[in-house]
Amino acid sequence: VQLQASGGGLVQAGDSLRLSCASSAVYFMRHIMGWFRQAPGKEREFVASITWTGGNTYYADFVKGRFTISRDNVKKIAYLEMDSLKPEDTAVYYCAAEEDRGTWPTIVDHDYDYWGQGTLVTVSS
Repeated sequence: VQLQASGGGLVQAGDSLRLSCASSAVYFMRHIMGWFRQAPGKEREFVASITWTGGNTYYADFVKGRFTISRDNVKKIAYLEMDSLKPEDTAVYYCAAEEDRGTWPTIVDHDYDYWGQGTLVTVSS
């Protein structure tokens, strides 16, 4: 399975950005999809995840109310809509996929089976 993240860029504080994660998985609907980020000098951290139906989502506290995760199972793409961006949101954002093992929420990076290459989001003040 290959994941291709895109949509990053340089924006100003308060702006919005939508990240996309295209999957090559034959059985995309079997995967829980997640987003993580890693800021310079910091460890990678969980951002959001979504079940295969899209009916359940889970967010890190620091993005609740600002970020929205979604997915299109026909196009095999997961999205992360980011609103009200802050300078502290600056990071490389990674998408990841987990073979659904019936556990939820999946917020630990080592539980994910496949990773994209990352897309850089820079938020200027």
